[in-house]
Formats: sequence, structure tokens, C-alpha cells
Amino acid sequence: MVSSLPHPTTSAGREGLAALLARPEKAVVALDFDGTLAEIVADPEQARAHRGAVPALAALAPQVASIAVITGRPAGVAVRYGGFAGVPGLEHLVVLGHYGAERWDAVTGTVRAAAPHPGVASVRAELPGFLDGVGAWPGIWIEEKGRAVAVHTRRASDPQGAFEALKGPLADLAAHHGLVLEPGRLVLELRPPGMDKGVALTDYVRETGAGSVLYAGDDLGDIPAYAAVEKLRSDGVPGLLVCSAAEAQAVPDLAARADLTVPGPAAVVGLLAGLAEATGPAET
Repeated sequence: MVSSLPHPTTSAGREGLAALLARPEKAVVALDFDGTLAEIVADPEQARAHRGAVPALAALAPQVASIAVITGRPAGVAVRYGGFAGVPGLEHLVVLGHYGAERWDAVTGTVRAAAPHPGVASVRAELPGFLDGVGAWPGIWIEEKGRAVAVHTRRASDPQGAFEALKGPLADLAAHHGLVLEPGRLVLELRPPGMDKGVALTDYVRETGAGSVLYAGDDLGDIPAYAAVEKLRSDGVPGLLVCSAAEAQAVPDLAARADLTVPGPAAVVGLLAGLAEATGPAET
């Protein structure tokens, strides 16, 4: 292990990292976008990948079976905000957008997508009046995500209070339209059932026949992916769970299950660069 790599705190995490380093060509490196490759910002439309992310990914991608960015964003948006298109070295990159309902492959530059759930259109039309009816606080706003709709409370005068007050009513609204409510960091997302990062990650690992997997995330929406890696480990596929946690933004439920916690996207980029160094051709 090169000195630039941090050390996992669990035996399962050390086994996962060792497997990745021993046979990188059989490894899948999977990453959330917001909070992991990009800093969390007040306006999600202003989020961009850390400036070191693309160089680190381009250095690592040729060494591994695949790099997968798994996000709730539309795949095309994540590609644009990440700056992933047309980058030499990123041919082994895929973006699984909308929790796997959309897929962008760097090698073709195209997006493939499943048919949208009709409940999303119904919720989209009903949500503004619904929020007015439950007494929505100033600062609450709706993010259109194509195959899902999200309600943000970050700009409210009491962000956490608004978040807690809206969880129940929005869960009822989601269920009425055949959707589910997924809480995140001061965001409540209404989306179709069966769409989560765990399903997307498991399907992709099986597709690639990976011999090991690393997953890095930062929020409650990443817990299904953590559970997927834990299940894969029980099935004999070593895995490493990384939590991207800026000190003021750590999600305790995620950090408690991580094998390795790093302080935010800059440190995730450092980890990726360290893996690229460790798995790249030996210098002569």
C-alpha cells in the first residue's frame, strides 16, 4: 500500500482495499456525485465536480474494470456538471443517473433510459399547491429532476424544522401516486419505488463480474449502496465503504457503517489519485 493511501479502520475495509490493489483490473470504483465528487452548495444547479476530480478519475479509470458515478441526478446533468464527456482516459466511466434508470457510457457518449413513472408527472403538477396547503415555509423550493421531484428546505429560516414537518405529508403524497419518499440532507425526494443506489450498484457489479468494489458516498441516499456492498461482501466479493464527510456535514448513520471516512470531496479526490498511483504502471 502506498503511503498516500489512508488506512481503513475495519478488517473488511482493509480486505476490500487489498483486493482492489491486488487485481485493479477486476475492481469497480463507484461514487456518488453531490457531496462526494462535488461540494454541497445551496443551489444544486451550481454544483460542479472538484477541480481535481476529472484528472484523478482519468488516471485511475484505465487501471480498473470500471468507474461508475451513481447519482439521483439525470445522467446528462451529472455528465455536464462533472465535466466527464470527451476526456481521454475516461473510456471506462459510466454514469448511472436517476439511481440507474438512466445510463451514460463514456465510450459512446449516449444516454439510455427506461420509461418514466406516471406518478412523477402527477406529483409534479400537484406539489406547488400541496405545499401551499400544508403551510410551506418561505425559502422552501422544488427541484425538477426529470424522473423524480425534490423539495429542498436548506434555504428556510428553520431548515431542519421544515424538513421534519414536511416528511409525513410528503410521504403520504408520494404513496398516493405510487411513489416513495427518500429523505436526504435537507431534501425530500419523491421518486418511483425500486430506484435506489443499492439496486443500481448491485446490477452493475453483476454486469461487470467485478472481483472487488469500492463505494464512496456522503448522504442518507447512499445507505442502500452501503447495504449492497455489505451483501456483496457476504457473497465473497471484497468491498471498501468510504464516507465523504466534511466535519460540519457528516451523516452519522453513514459514517458509522463506513470502513474509511475522509473529509469531503477534496479528500475523495486525493484517495482516487492515491489509488491511481498505487495501481498504475511501476516507474523504471
